[in-house]
Amino acid sequence: MGQLWSLVPVSHSGSKGTLGMRLSRLVAAACPPALVLGVLGAGPAAAAPAPDWESPFPCGQQWVGSTRSSHSPSYYSVDFNRPDDLEDLVTATAPGVVTRVANTGSTSYGQYIIVDHGDGYNSLYAHMHAQYVTTGQRVDQGHVLGLVGSSGGSTGPHLHFEEKLWSQVQRPYFHQSAYSFGSTLTSRNCPDVPLAGNFNGSGGDEWAVYRRAPGNGVFRIYREGAKPLRITLGYGADTPVVGDWDGNGKTDVGVRRPGLKEWMLRTSDGRVRKFTYGWRSDVPVTGDWDGDGTTEVGVWRPSTATFRLRVSAGDVRVTKLGSVGSLPVTGDWNGDGMSDIGVYNPGSRQFTIRNRPIGAAPRTYTFGKSRDIPVPGDWDGNGRTNLATWSPATATYAMRSPGGTVTTKKFGLERIR
Repeated sequence: MGQLWSLVPVSHSGSKGTLGMRLSRLVAAACPPALVLGVLGAGPAAAAPAPDWESPFPCGQQWVGSTRSSHSPSYYSVDFNRPDDLEDLVTATAPGVVTRVANTGSTSYGQYIIVDHGDGYNSLYAHMHAQYVTTGQRVDQGHVLGLVGSSGGSTGPHLHFEEKLWSQVQRPYFHQSAYSFGSTLTSRNCPDVPLAGNFNGSGGDEWAVYRRAPGNGVFRIYREGAKPLRITLGYGADTPVVGDWDGNGKTDVGVRRPGLKEWMLRTSDGRVRKFTYGWRSDVPVTGDWDGDGTTEVGVWRPSTATFRLRVSAGDVRVTKLGSVGSLPVTGDWNGDGMSDIGVYNPGSRQFTIRNRPIGAAPRTYTFGKSRDIPVPGDWDGNGRTNLATWSPATATYAMRSPGGTVTTKKFGLERIR
């Protein structure tokens, strides 16, 4: 085995999430103990630090992981169990791109999913009962991938999980700590999801996040000079949505439950309307598609890169835009009172937006940084939606005005990476 590192100072006195600790961890995982003492000479560039692996289950859940000397393909593979775990939710441990959604039948992994997190790192989820994503789809940390099952060569319900570097299974880490097999793991897969809306009815949009808390999810809405407004709605693994459901000029909150395809929309008076729409793997979108002052729902179908906008129960408008790896965005780009569609590609940092009429040629803009999450909003209250992104690493909104000026606002919880 060749040398992995050139001279790199490694600090053992920093906080849990410091680069020094993460580099030390990577050396320990990649090198046998006998080789660690010899890695400080000249050599090829170091591998990138590992992702912030979190538990493959929703925030707050407790699971026990086991292994055995003959565990295939590696002793470091983890079999997770808890009582009555059949059809429990499985979530992405870190942001990435789904590279495989496969089924080996009654042998091996059965129904399994692989997510590529970049820099040679992958996570694998096997023996699943159901799969809710498609190959090429981008997923964020905490995104529901499917359900725990007993497919393939399994003898009982459990999740077989692997963390890999260049196809080699690594010692599992969760929240920057090495996992001790046989111990109870409490999930800290609790990331904030950024949002924007005119929650106070003043005309311009405010910042908000949906916190994937244990059990319920919590909307946290920014208020100038006061603590954030908190609204509890849905389950922590739900997908948050916002819109003016009752047409009173204020943005309301809602969620969509991936497995059940169920929407829950809460109006300002506290009432919640429930209905089902779309496929399990669809990504929810919202907007005022017909300009009547109320927000309707829709979905973006990753497998076909297609928007399906529900104007009414019997009227669905279908438009193709983007590619399977895009992220959908919506907004009133031209200020005509009707919501338009768009997509964002984090790799190229490119927004592609399309105004009505649908036949109009799309326009493209480059904005944001790698790994940013798109979150457009009408920040100046002029009736037009502006481009914006949110950085998970710094919990900072970057908002672009029509003239190109960029302003920033920090709101929400930072992630380790």
